[in-house]
Amino acid sequence: MRNTSRSTSEELLLAEDSETDTELTLRALKTINLAQKVHAVKDGKEALEYVFGKEFEGERIRRRVPKVIMLDLKMPKVGGIEVLRRLKSDQRTKDIPVVVLTSSREDSDLKQCYELGVNSYIVKPFGLEEFVKAVATAGLYWMVVNQPPQN
Repeated sequence: MRNTSRSTSEELLLAEDSETDTELTLRALKTINLAQKVHAVKDGKEALEYVFGKEFEGERIRRRVPKVIMLDLKMPKVGGIEVLRRLKSDQRTKDIPVVVLTSSREDSDLKQCYELGVNSYIVKPFGLEEFVKAVATAGLYWMVVNQPPQN
């Protein structure tokens, strides 16, 4: 299930390679009426193309600026840490809040993400109820409560 919103400023970009975790995340965001504002991609390459734009049949597809990015670390093609590095090192995207949503409990991953400028690091809870609560809380905070700087 891929949910795409047409709004470019109120969107949450979900970069997650697990279909199960994508579905659970969408279910959690649905509990707070945010699922319709999610664009999901299955790897880091797609996440970067979504944010920075891409070439398609000789034509440049415009870039999109999500309000927040939920990012898994262990993804194919381009890993989450590299996606985070590129986002936070680019003037156009460094202020987009990035929430790492991962199963990695590795201290080195946690430290590296914060050194790169991650805004939040959430280890995926094992229980369904805890997972839904963690994602819904993060989604509510970053999409509704947080006040980003005006561009």
